[in-house]
Amino acid sequence: MPKNFWAPLRVARARVTASLQTRVLLLTVAVFVVVSVPAYVAFEWIVRGTVVKLGTLFAEKQVLFDRYRGLEALMREVSLAETLTRSPVVLAWAADETGPGKAAVALAELERYRQSFQDHSWFFVVHASGNYYFNDHDGAYAGREFRYTVRSDNPRDGWYFTTVANGPGCRLNVDRDDNLAVTKVWINCVVADAGTGRVLGVLGTGVDLTAFIREVVAIPQVGVQSMFVDRAGAIQAHRDPGMVDFHSLTKDTKAKKTIFAQIDGDDDRAALSAMMERLVAGRNTVESRFIRLGGKDYLVGVGWLDRVGWFNVTLMDVDAIIDRELFAPIAALLALIAGAAVALMMLFFRRVVLDRLDRLEAGINRMEAGDFAAEPDPRPDEIGRLSRAFARMARKVGEHTATLETTVAERTAQLRRLAERDPLTGIYNRRGVIAAVEERRAPGARDGDPLGLLLIDFDLFKTINDQHGHNAGDRVLAEAARRLETVLRAGDVYGRWGGDEFIVVAGEASETALRRLGERLIAAIAGTPVAFEGGTEARVSISIGACRIAAGEPLDAALARADAALYAAKRAGRDTVVVHDPRGDVPLSA
Repeated sequence: MPKNFWAPLRVARARVTASLQTRVLLLTVAVFVVVSVPAYVAFEWIVRGTVVKLGTLFAEKQVLFDRYRGLEALMREVSLAETLTRSPVVLAWAADETGPGKAAVALAELERYRQSFQDHSWFFVVHASGNYYFNDHDGAYAGREFRYTVRSDNPRDGWYFTTVANGPGCRLNVDRDDNLAVTKVWINCVVADAGTGRVLGVLGTGVDLTAFIREVVAIPQVGVQSMFVDRAGAIQAHRDPGMVDFHSLTKDTKAKKTIFAQIDGDDDRAALSAMMERLVAGRNTVESRFIRLGGKDYLVGVGWLDRVGWFNVTLMDVDAIIDRELFAPIAALLALIAGAAVALMMLFFRRVVLDRLDRLEAGINRMEAGDFAAEPDPRPDEIGRLSRAFARMARKVGEHTATLETTVAERTAQLRRLAERDPLTGIYNRRGVIAAVEERRAPGARDGDPLGLLLIDFDLFKTINDQHGHNAGDRVLAEAARRLETVLRAGDVYGRWGGDEFIVVAGEASETALRRLGERLIAAIAGTPVAFEGGTEARVSISIGACRIAAGEPLDAALARADAALYAAKRAGRDTVVVHDPRGDVPLSA
């Protein structure tokens, strides 16, 4: 055969082989495309769902964090201002501004509170006259607290009349007071007569806007931006001072700088407004959803600070918080597996990717239910890193949640201490004494020994106030509390019962022990004169009525007997202790 006989066959075979390779290649590519497209869609759906769930959970925790951080900064000031609105001396002055001596007493009360306010400043507007009183951080206006008179025809005084029109309670307003040349977050609390509800004025304090933004709003967090807005959406606190809407109480709605003006679409504006309404109605604690601002989608979390009338709004860039590039190697891995074999790829994809993402999603679901003990995936690939990153985030969220709970518990304990302590002397008030005695007398408490009750009253206390002023009376009460502590034992309960009356519940129950304890208390109080400012001093004395508290006897009954003994001590010439005779109704003189 000629050598060129097989040449056409070799050419045909080459052509067939090339065509087969092309077809296999095309088929492989087609299978890859057919398999990879739904796989990619499913993968993207899972990743998107994971990112959204993580972002939503992060948003809720971040809003709660911002909420309590904002409350911590403001609620103490609001609580102090609310307490001041109920001060009897302030109410008396507001009702009769020109009454003899009322202004001095009320101003002294306001000055005491000034030292407690964070800003060390206060203001008070008497409604009847419109007179505006103020003292600043340095006390520069002491003795000349009257600054000006508010007028309804002055637009700069519109905040006052708007506050009064809104009724009782405290409201916040970011404003610049042109008369005082200061810019603050003003806490405006309405002073009203408790019986009639008649408005007597507005008082409050201010929080420096710069410090508030630095401490609460401008904390640097990647992808997170916080702000506070009022019910109309006007921005009250923002890390960019140019975004803050000043004079919100009196400004027309169209002229306000609101968060709604930052939102791109009307649907998103309506959605945010609906979220705010649901929060005010108390349906949810936190609301979150994706909203488009400035051409970018943000996960927006909103919380309602009901005590101050503000919303805390947190904008979160989910892409900045959760890096999507972590998922790119997984997509490449899926493409390689799909090129090898569709069936193997699907099995491998299910076991290596989807099952592990399902476990990660299950961990997210447990995290949503409050279980933050996520088990990290030990594998060194991308999903393992994502799982470990999620575990770290879950641990951080858990720690943050625990911190918030601890903060709330500490705040609750602090409020309880404030409720049970006398602010002047620092010892128990009436409520604190009753609670401590009930705890000591509870079944199984301590050793069950009978107790002794001593009711203490200052002799001629009014003369101290008349001769030296009410500040001197306060000084006597505070010094008396200190001296009582030096005489009493660690287990004794003592406190200010009211006015110039003190009470002691001691473990010494015999008549002799009570009489001796009373004598020691009289000696401690009367032993050294009490010194006042200006170099004056006064010697004070007390009268004491004492009795034993029988087992199971109501405290009120024991108090009645101790009060009778105290009355007998007064009749006996004061500066003495009388122990009530348990065998009859006749007190025994010491």
